[in-house]
Amino acid sequence: MPTLSASGLAQLLGDWRDDGPALRALADRVRLLLLDGRVLSGTRLPAERELAAALGLSRTTVAAAYARLRDSGHLHSVRGSGSVITLPAAPTAGSSKPLPVPGGLVDLTRAVLPAAPVVADAARDAAQDLLDHLPGDGYELLGIPALRAAVAARYTARGLPTTPDEVLVTLGAQHAVGLLCRTVLSPGDRVLVESPGYPHAVDAARAAGGRPVAVPVTAGTTDTPGGWDEEALEDAFARTRPALAYLMPGFQNPTGAVMAPTLRRRVVDLARRHGTRLVVDETTNDLALDGPVPAPFPADVLHVGSTAKSLWGGLRIGWIRADAATVRHLAAHRAPWELGTPVLEQLVVARCLPGLDDVLVDRRTELRRRRDALTAELAVALPDWVVPHVPGGLASWVRLPTATSSALALAAHRHGVLLTAGPRFGVDGAFERYLRLPFGADAGTLRSVVVPALARAWHETGAVAPVPRRLDVIV
Repeated sequence: MPTLSASGLAQLLGDWRDDGPALRALADRVRLLLLDGRVLSGTRLPAERELAAALGLSRTTVAAAYARLRDSGHLHSVRGSGSVITLPAAPTAGSSKPLPVPGGLVDLTRAVLPAAPVVADAARDAAQDLLDHLPGDGYELLGIPALRAAVAARYTARGLPTTPDEVLVTLGAQHAVGLLCRTVLSPGDRVLVESPGYPHAVDAARAAGGRPVAVPVTAGTTDTPGGWDEEALEDAFARTRPALAYLMPGFQNPTGAVMAPTLRRRVVDLARRHGTRLVVDETTNDLALDGPVPAPFPADVLHVGSTAKSLWGGLRIGWIRADAATVRHLAAHRAPWELGTPVLEQLVVARCLPGLDDVLVDRRTELRRRRDALTAELAVALPDWVVPHVPGGLASWVRLPTATSSALALAAHRHGVLLTAGPRFGVDGAFERYLRLPFGADAGTLRSVVVPALARAWHETGAVAPVPRRLDVIV
């Protein structure tokens, strides 16, 4: 059972106090840490006395906050293990009743789309293809030949000649990043990561014993693009000589930034000079909404890809593109953890990839409509929010007028919308002034449910922005 120390919880809590009772504010912030993944369900919290000392509170206040969490179903006592935080069977955060939402809560904690229509047809055909694989044992550490060939063909078509033996199929991009961290890193190695960035990459680096070194990525505005701090990148490479660097250069999560070609070449040069294994995550690469898909990096860079954003997250198929020797080395390190990727899902993706470019035409068209609908509605309902124009990906990194992202996420939950607060995307609890807003939901839901709920939640946090009665925006 994972255990969280009093000092560790105090750091995660950040600036948690507000104008209300401390016991309520503390309980709400601990609940949010659980809801957005910064504290895992099943984690043992520090004893009341220890947390009280770390936060400068009375034990009575901490005990009352813990009691509030128990009442809401987020905390329970285990004999010999103390207080354990857990997700309840149904959301119970806050005392306000959620707005009536068709189908329940709108979950914007994941930047995703529903399955592309082609997946259903491919699944039916793949079930027939599976018959040819049944005489074998089904353990595919490298991946089935058909899928490795299809992935290799896509890289070759993009300008990076690739053979099937340079592709390792994984259980999604997150698994690929975790496998790379476990294979490349030794305890104490430095790992260059983006801030804000993909939180599960930081989690994977830490789980492998790595020490994250954060490099800033700025969000854009309506007029100027965001991007990576080049001086900070150069300084981080030279100062820490990281064993591994993880970057998402195409429609970065969460900012949507795209790394310029000149900076790409500079990063490759820095990695080579300092002996760093450079990993580029291209999971969102295919979702280019206003321009071309970014080109691949050189062959000595480790490329991570996935079908989660372009086809469907439920397929759980990803890959690593590397030299053949590295692919064999990575495959050998899979065995202690798992024995390969399910064959049926691989067969589905193998059938989808040759026609993926045609599928993406419709996906991009629909995503543009949803992005533009969300941006237009926010401009009317919450004009003080800075909503950058993102050229691709699935989310906007919105700048709030006040550092209240965590409070807003809690209030939005009470109004039927689940959000991930900005600090989840930082290494050290920063980004309370930011909120990631995915636009994968259909435009009608964004207009009629999400934005009105955000406006009400914003008003509830004490903001002065009015709650509009009606939004007459043509998108």
